[in-house]
Amino acid sequence: MTLPSGPAQRTSPPATGSDAVFSRVETLKKRADFLRAARARHTATPGFVLQMRQRTDTAGPVRIGFTCSKKVGNAVARNRAKRRLRALAREVLAEHGRPGCDYVLIGRLEKTATLPFDRMLEDLHAALRKLHGTSA
Repeated sequence: MTLPSGPAQRTSPPATGSDAVFSRVETLKKRADFLRAARARHTATPGFVLQMRQRTDTAGPVRIGFTCSKKVGNAVARNRAKRRLRALAREVLAEHGRPGCDYVLIGRLEKTATLPFDRMLEDLHAALRKLHGTSA
């Protein structure tokens, strides 16, 4: 049996639908990025808190971070809340996020997991309008 010499070439199908839009978005992973976003502009809604930081590389990708403290609940409750926040980001921030900005969505006690999703979508649109300084 002979093994191929060299790295395996994976060909993945092109992203379609919301996956194609979400591919322009990167995820915040470093603590320093979360701390910088915490010092920037923010707005609170009933279901979450949204923080936004304009980076120096204004042409860079939109970056999004998600966090839920232990106040939100046990691991199951925190993961459920983060799943809902990721779904919000996939629907809204991929389209309406500004290039070169970092966004952090912070889950809130009980509300992130229980508020109707449509209400959270409206809240995210309103929070973005407030942080971006636009009325439309």
